Amino acid sequence: MKYITLNNGVKMPILGYGVFQVTPEECERCVSDAIETGYRSIDTAQAYHNEEGVGNAVEKCGLPREELFITTKVWISNSGYERAKASIEESLNKLKSDYIDLLLIHQPFGDYYGTYRAMTEAYKAGKVKAIGVSNFYPDRLVDFCKFNEVLPAVNQVETHPFLQQRKAHDWMRKYGVKHESWGPFAEGKNNIFSNPVLKEIGESHNKSVAQVILRYLIENDIIVIPKTTHKERMKENINIFDFELSKEDKQRILELDGTESLFLSHYDPETVEYLTGLK
Repeated sequence: MKYITLNNGVKMPILGYGVFQVTPEECERCVSDAIETGYRSIDTAQAYHNEEGVGNAVEKCGLPREELFITTKVWISNSGYERAKASIEESLNKLKSDYIDLLLIHQPFGDYYGTYRAMTEAYKAGKVKAIGVSNFYPDRLVDFCKFNEVLPAVNQVETHPFLQQRKAHDWMRKYGVKHESWGPFAEGKNNIFSNPVLKEIGESHNKSVAQVILRYLIENDIIVIPKTTHKERMKENINIFDFELSKEDKQRILELDGTESLFLSHYDPETVEYLTGLK
């Protein structure tokens, strides 16, 4: 496994396992399979309603806690200092852990400055090893970095071949914030697994489209957390450290970038209404 070093010196696997849309009933089994397959980084969130499944799998896996890297995120309904502080304790309990490796603000809505104060306090107390944000567009990220004592270590944003976030990546790099991808496979949109460019590149390396995508992202210093409920796909997704893409390969993938989200815009009032109404 390749690791990257966050801006506070903490080391994080560049590839992990994400549990977005994994049901609470399936989560423990899936995370157990992922750990058995070799994953050491697990990404969950309060809004996924499956932190308990992650905690159960981690508790039963037989590995020392320090060998695992667990990420969770504070949801909008828990924003503000007091609610965020309470929710962090609740997440610790559900995860059955004395600490969280990486804690993110899930969305840039609500009193996220108050949320970050609670996160900073937990970080200083050793309950959290690193803190950061998710879904912060470059303007929000720069503002946030300017007015917080502890710089975010990570910004997790939609990133895949059809939205490569190159400008956002440059702004993250300027402020020492690591770029993490959610939705590296674009949840199958635009027939990504049948894309002729990605298929041809995969065939030239005897690799799948999924492996080509993940390899492309990590070669661009982007953390990836692919999700699957199938153990065979978990094995496939982690098997990306034995090949490299050529300069030509990378240029061809770069040209797939449409620069627009395939999911939602945080500038859209209806999207904001929808997200802020979720629990």
